[in-house]
Amino acid sequence: MTNAPLTDPAAEPGSDGIPSGRPRRGAPPRTAFLLAQLGADAADRFADRVAELGLTPREAGAIRVLGRRQGLSQRELAELLGTVPSRLVALVDELETKGYVVRERSEGDRRNNVLTLAPGGERMLSQLREVAQAHQRDVLAPLDPDEQQALAALLAKLAAASDLTPDGHPGYRR
Repeated sequence: MTNAPLTDPAAEPGSDGIPSGRPRRGAPPRTAFLLAQLGADAADRFADRVAELGLTPREAGAIRVLGRRQGLSQRELAELLGTVPSRLVALVDELETKGYVVRERSEGDRRNNVLTLAPGGERMLSQLREVAQAHQRDVLAPLDPDEQQALAALLAKLAAASDLTPDGHPGYRR
């Protein structure tokens, strides 16, 4: 017979470091750090997946947004991605060179360009959807479906509290 601990190991530690028996309040230490580690790991794994398609995560994100909202101006796309328009120019240049994006003068305002996916961009978007689905399955595989739903709800709550946009990513600011 083994001796079971008399207190909950998740209980708040006393002054001597031994659990006091009182339930913890709030998150355990290092929760934010663990969240940052998991985010960085998931981002690295996604970058590896899209690199196999010849894309960077920034390019993949721009293609994804344009797939949902054709005809955006460069300024609008920059705003949705959380970057400044001057940084977006090189990204759009690269996507245009690769045959994924078409940039045309706006008929409503000749000072602006509007962006649409080229046929190659539409094909790439289809591949990106498959990659994103596989990535999500792999990242969430350790969780059962109810845990996946709970995690998604909690992450959405944290994202909203931080004013994160659905399409923005800290990597676009660099």
